[in-house]
Amino acid sequence: MPYRRLPKTNNARLLAMRTAVEKEGKLPYNQKVLPLELFSRTRVFSNNFEQKLLQYQNKLSTRIDASKHYQQTLNQARMYISHFIQVFNLAVIRGDIKKENKTLYGMEKNENNVPNLSSEENVLFWGEKIIEGEEMRTQNGGIPIYNPPINKVRVHYDIFKEKYTTQQFHKSTTNRSRDDFTALLKEADQIILQIWNTVEKHFKNEPPQIRYKLCSEFGIVYYFRDSEQKY
Repeated sequence: MPYRRLPKTNNARLLAMRTAVEKEGKLPYNQKVLPLELFSRTRVFSNNFEQKLLQYQNKLSTRIDASKHYQQTLNQARMYISHFIQVFNLAVIRGDIKKENKTLYGMEKNENNVPNLSSEENVLFWGEKIIEGEEMRTQNGGIPIYNPPINKVRVHYDIFKEKYTTQQFHKSTTNRSRDDFTALLKEADQIILQIWNTVEKHFKNEPPQIRYKLCSEFGIVYYFRDSEQKY
């Protein structure tokens, strides 16, 4: 005999509940299949389920769209910070800048490698460090780095920092919306299972061909094995 399985996707869950509510709502009063309490609960819950699903999908879409431009600002900031540090280190190696000044930038005096800028947090950290360090050094009479100048580094750093804050907000709201929606999944499966069990019990005395057709009209999806007759 064919078997059934609960929906695996959110849209399939919503469709299963909507189909049952729509079918039950069209039946005459004396031919109802679902208990009134179950019908009412499903109708209210499916509306809430759909609303939460749309909210999550919209927030996720907004986050993805914002992420495209965010990556550009991150790459720009990383490139300018890395370039500035390389030029600064070369000036120290040439003797144009005393290596003791490296501590103003949060760097080791005898270390000439570019710090790890692979993470967003490291870009924020080192961007702030070199901006503060360059300001302190030049205020004490040091010759500014001109290629790239710190003002240009600051522009790209500030743009990235602002986008980072916005991206973190999108991430937070998306995760919160996802958690709110995920909390509904267990109840959705319970409702669908209760509906399907009730429907199948109601039509259990019908011949197989009629029974599977009537049950399918309430949203139950049957899977037939290769050796089974499909109704």
